[in-house]
Amino acid sequence: MIITNNNRNNKNKLTTQDIRRYNWYIWRFVIAGFSFFVIMILLIAFQVFGTLPSFRELENPKSDQASQVISSDNQVIGNYYVKNRTSVTYRQLSPNVINALVATEDARFYEHSGIDFQRSFTIVLYNLIGKKQGGSTITQQLAKNLFTEKTHNPFVRVIQKLKEWITAVKLERNYTKEEILTLYLNTVDFGAYNTYGISSASRTYFNTTPDKLTPDQAALLMGMINGPGIYSPINHPDNALNRRNFVLRRMGEEGYLSEGQTEEFKQKPLGLIFKVTDHNEGMATYFRAVLKKEIQKILVDKSILKPDGVTPYDLDRDGLKIYTTIDATMQQYAEEAQKEYMKKLQGQFNSHWKGLSLYKAIPTFKSLLDKGMHRSDRYISLKLQNKTDEEIKTDFNTPAKMNIFTWHGDIDTVMKPIDSIVYCKMMLRNALMSMDPTTGYIKAWVGGTNFEHFKYDQVKTGTRQVGSTAKPFTYAVAIEDGFSPCMQVANEPITITGYGADWSPRSSPSETVPGVITLRTALARSQNWVTAYIMNEVKPVPVMEQIKKLGITSDVPPYPSICLGTFDASVFDMTGAYSAFANEGVWTEPTFLLRIEDKNGNVLYNNTPKVVQALNPQTAYVMTYMLKGVIDEGTGYRLRRDYHMMNPIGGKTGTTNDNSDGWFIGITPQLVTGVWTGCEDRDIHFRSTRLGEGANTALPIFAGYMKRVYANNKLGIKTNVDFVPPKSGVTITLDCGAYSQQQKGTNEVEKKLDF
Repeated sequence: MIITNNNRNNKNKLTTQDIRRYNWYIWRFVIAGFSFFVIMILLIAFQVFGTLPSFRELENPKSDQASQVISSDNQVIGNYYVKNRTSVTYRQLSPNVINALVATEDARFYEHSGIDFQRSFTIVLYNLIGKKQGGSTITQQLAKNLFTEKTHNPFVRVIQKLKEWITAVKLERNYTKEEILTLYLNTVDFGAYNTYGISSASRTYFNTTPDKLTPDQAALLMGMINGPGIYSPINHPDNALNRRNFVLRRMGEEGYLSEGQTEEFKQKPLGLIFKVTDHNEGMATYFRAVLKKEIQKILVDKSILKPDGVTPYDLDRDGLKIYTTIDATMQQYAEEAQKEYMKKLQGQFNSHWKGLSLYKAIPTFKSLLDKGMHRSDRYISLKLQNKTDEEIKTDFNTPAKMNIFTWHGDIDTVMKPIDSIVYCKMMLRNALMSMDPTTGYIKAWVGGTNFEHFKYDQVKTGTRQVGSTAKPFTYAVAIEDGFSPCMQVANEPITITGYGADWSPRSSPSETVPGVITLRTALARSQNWVTAYIMNEVKPVPVMEQIKKLGITSDVPPYPSICLGTFDASVFDMTGAYSAFANEGVWTEPTFLLRIEDKNGNVLYNNTPKVVQALNPQTAYVMTYMLKGVIDEGTGYRLRRDYHMMNPIGGKTGTTNDNSDGWFIGITPQLVTGVWTGCEDRDIHFRSTRLGEGANTALPIFAGYMKRVYANNKLGIKTNVDFVPPKSGVTITLDCGAYSQQQKGTNEVEKKLDF
C-alpha cells in the first residue's frame, strides 16, 4: 500500500518542466491581456471607436448652463435654462465643499494625474477597512459628466471607460487641480428638481450660495452625488442624514475636521431651506418672459454668433449673463404693493357682483365664456383627441381636480372646468411699470397678477384703452401753442365737426364742474368738455403727432376723440410718454436691457436707448405744474388725503367707458410710474364709477409702491426734490391771480385803444 501511495504521489508531483510550462501559460495570458489593453488604448487614442474630445472642446467643455438675469443692484433675479446650472469660480466655493468632495470621492486627488492606479488596485482593501470609495477619480467622473452619454451596453461601457481614462489624463494636462474641481462641481447632477451644479443645489436646498455652505451643508450635498435619488433629503431624509454623517466622518479622517467638530456637525438636523427654482416663480416673472423674447430677437437680428462665426447662441444652454435695469428692491416693493391692494380690490369686486346673474347683467357673457373655453388648453387637448362637441361640453360640466389662483395662495379644489373659466374671467388683472425719466431705465415691471396662472404680460405685450390719461397730451400741444394753464374756458357741451360724424363728448353730471374754469382745473378734475374745447382749438393731427413723438407705438387715429383716450396703448408706452414731462421734454426710450455677455464675460451686445426732444422744456415744466394740480385739487387727491404723500408729485387718473380700465400714472422728478387695472375682457368690470375709477383701482397701488420706495433711503429717491424749471426760464404765467390781472389790464388798454 505504501509503495502504491508513493507511486501515486510521484505521479501527481509537478515536474520543473510542468511548472515552467504553466508559468508560460499564465505569462502568455497576462501578456495577451496587457497587449489587448494597450491595443485598445491605442485604437481609442486613434479614435477608431469614435472621436475623443478635441483640444478646443477640452478648453470649452459643453455643459448646459443657465443664462442669468442680473438686476442693476447685481442680484440674480432669474435664469433661463434647460438644465438649471450656473457656473461659479473656485473662489466662490467654500473650502468645506472642496474638502467634503475630496474626502468622499477621491482622497488622493492632489497626488494622481487623472488615473489613480494605486487606488484602482487597492479599492477592495479600502472598502474592507471602511474607507468606501468609488473606482473613478474626480477627474474621471468629470470626463464622464462632460463627454459621455449613458449606456447599458457592457461592451460600449468598457470602451467609454477607457475613453474616460484618456480624457482624464488630457484634462489633467490642460487644467489645474482647482479648475478641475470647479468644473466638476459646476457640472455634477443633483438629481430631482432640475438641479445641476453646486450653485443651483445650494439655492435649492439651503437658499444660499456655494461660498457660504457650512461643513454639514457641504457634506449633505456632496453625499448626494453618488445617489441623488436614494440620498435625497426631501424624499429619503433618513438616508440623507446617514450619508451626510458618513461624509463628515470621512472629512474627519482626512484631517479636514477635528474629532469634536465632526461629532458636533453630526448632531445637527438637516436644516433644509428648500425652494424649487421654477420659470413660473421668483421675482419679475413677466419681465423675464418678455426679456427672453427680446434677447432671442436681438441675437438673431444682430447676427450675434459664437466665436466660430457659425453657431448661434442658445439662451437656455450657453450661460449668458444678461444685465438689466431692474432694481431688485424696487421690484420687490412693486410686487408687494400690488399683492397688498389687489387682495382688497378683488374682495370689493366679488362683493359688488355677489348674488347677481352674470348672464343677465353682462349681455356678452355667454360668448365671452365660449371664447374662453375654446382658447383653453383643455379644449384644445380634447379636440386633438377627436372628441365631439357634445363630449367636450360634458367634460367641461363634469367636476375635476384642479389648482386655482387666489390672493391667499393657490388652492387645490374640485370644480367644473366651465366654472373655472368663469372664475378666471372674474379675476381682476393689474400691471405696473416704474422708470427713471432721465435715463429711461425701468426699475420695476409687474406684468400681471400671477405668471403661473395668467401668463399674458400687460406691461408691454398688452394694450388697453387709456381713457383720461391721454388728456395731458392735448393740453401739452395747447401749452406749446402758447395757451396758459390759467386760461379760463366755459365748461359746457361742445360738438366738433369736420372729422366724419359730428362728435359730442359726454360729461357725468355728478363730476362736471359748472361755470368757467381754468385749464389747470379742467385737467385736475378731468373735465371732458373743456378738453374737447382745447382739441377743437389745436386740432387732432398735431395731437396725434405729439402722442407719437412721445413714444406711443400703437395706432392713434387723428380724430377728436383721442383727446379723451379712445385709443389703446400699453403701460410701457404710456409710462414712457409721461417721463418726458418729468425730463424737461426729453423722451428717453424706456430701457430694460443694458448688455449681454457670454459666460466668459465677453460683451456680445450693448444697448443704447433712443433720445428725442419731444416737447419744449418750458412746455414740459408747465405740464408738471398742471399734473401736480391733479394731486393737489383733483382726481388724484387721495394721495394727499388717504396716503399723506405731501411731496412734489404730479399724475393723472384714467377711467374708460363703463369702468373697464382704471389707470394712474404718477410722476416725480426721479421716478415715473404707470399702473393699470381691469379684467381680461372689457365687458366685465365694476358697475359703478366710484369703485371702477382709476383713483380706486390703480392709484392705491402707486401709493403703496412709492411709500415703500421713499422709506428706503438707500434707493436715493427723495421726497424733497421738485421739478426743475428750464434754464432759459418760464415765460408762461403760472400764477393764476397774476394772470387774471394781466388779462384785465390788457382788456382795459384794448378798450382805450378801441381794439
